Amino acid sequence: MLSRTADHLFWMARYTERAENTARMLDVHVQTALLPQSTDDAEQGWRAVLGISELLYGYNQKYDKLTQKDVIDFMVRDPNNPSSIASCLRQARENARAVRGALTTEAWEIQNATWIKMQSYLQTNALEQNPSDFFEWVKHRSHLSRGVTIGTMLEDEAFHFIRLGTFLERADNTARIIDVKFHGAKETQSHKQGQSQSQSQSQGAAQEAGQLDFYYWAAILRSVSGFEIYRKVYRDVITPERVAELLILRADMPRSLLACMGNVISNLHHVRNDVSADTERFAGKLHADLKFARIEEILEAGLHDTLTEFLERIFELGNRISRDFLVPLAA
Repeated sequence: MLSRTADHLFWMARYTERAENTARMLDVHVQTALLPQSTDDAEQGWRAVLGISELLYGYNQKYDKLTQKDVIDFMVRDPNNPSSIASCLRQARENARAVRGALTTEAWEIQNATWIKMQSYLQTNALEQNPSDFFEWVKHRSHLSRGVTIGTMLEDEAFHFIRLGTFLERADNTARIIDVKFHGAKETQSHKQGQSQSQSQSQGAAQEAGQLDFYYWAAILRSVSGFEIYRKVYRDVITPERVAELLILRADMPRSLLACMGNVISNLHHVRNDVSADTERFAGKLHADLKFARIEEILEAGLHDTLTEFLERIFELGNRISRDFLVPLAA
């Protein structure tokens, strides 16, 4: 396959997955914003959303203060934000258009129809009236794109480059969600401990804090469609350690880091060429480190440090894939 064709397919999948991931994060925060919380906590939550996608600097350059409305507008509509949902769906459609011959008619029509419908959304106030409906639509269109790809495309190199882009993007996003959310939870816990030292908490206040913790961790799970899976696997109260284990080390959890890397390895194997052995070895080492890890060891070593290293390695893996298979990165 020509490297330029592979590049378009790879990035079509990454942009589609990125749009879905952004919709997931925004939807969860719109729902949790309805819970009782202070103004500072609400602002911190939206700041975390921007932090996950490394968009805080870009947002601060455009807006003087942080509000839910402006964050949603920036991450959904803004054409100057390359990671906004509108930008991602536009780029996915443009990459698909460039390689229509490598896609089935159904796969192309999904991308094209999604962008056309997205434009109509942007011209109305549907997003402001019911943001959750819009985010569900984005997720649904991403599901359709994946389903049509699996259901209609020949499992050749084109298919495997699409899948490779999907799982590489998903691994990066899941790691960012875990890292930012666990940091936020740690800061919140420290703040609560400081409050409890300065004044004794009543039984009612303690119960309310416990309920808020439940909703916090449940929101993290819902952002990766993991709430029902958690209940099925653990059948117990939600704890940070088990959330981390599910999202990092469970091979049967579709959006876990281990599951994503397993799929990256599989698809790399199908597109291997004469110069990709080192890249396969690099990916295999990252997969093995996850496969044979224990959550106790990860937490003892430091979750933030582990995830920071993972993100650095997944970024390097993306560069290696580009070097070996795709259009060379611009100097």
